[in-house]
Amino acid sequence: MLGLTGSIGMGKSTVAAMFADAGVPVFDADAAVHALQGPGGRIVAAIEARFPDTTGQEGVNRTALGEAVIGKPEDFAALEAIVHPAVAEEREAFLAAHADAPLVVLDVPLLFEAGGWQAVDKIVVVSAAPEIQRARVLARSGMTEARFAAILAKQLPDAEKRARADFVIPTDCSLDATRAEVGRVIACAGRAAGR
Repeated sequence: MLGLTGSIGMGKSTVAAMFADAGVPVFDADAAVHALQGPGGRIVAAIEARFPDTTGQEGVNRTALGEAVIGKPEDFAALEAIVHPAVAEEREAFLAAHADAPLVVLDVPLLFEAGGWQAVDKIVVVSAAPEIQRARVLARSGMTEARFAAILAKQLPDAEKRARADFVIPTDCSLDATRAEVGRVIACAGRAAGR
């Protein structure tokens, strides 16, 4: 089981798609959260009960919820107590469904920060040069320098992630070069798993 992570703007989603395209089952933790909090999501009612007026027909209003918990550690912890167990259940269902797969990928943005690195066999970090990362992130709609800085402050520095990785996949190169690295990781991890 591979844990896939990378700081904001590093190209983790692109790399996750490359693993999936190569036939490796990928659990996307962010997608699981969006589904759980989306229309009809199974944690919407619990979030509304704890944080009134943060949900609607479209599920959780992420802006309203963010405003409800920002700068309030106890409220943020209460939100995590709702979200994390539900995501863990989704992950366990994914792993059960793919129990026979020779290799699976857990795509977890905060793998190190949330302690998930302890549950995987090998860690893959997606990385790019700081100036590439910055340009990618600041090109996103609604992104500001201050917001980018706040996000980075919550994430383990890229250099530390790379130092703790079993594999580093660069994305500040051609897509073909990145895809070749994904193939190398699949081959190495497959051999280690006895595939």
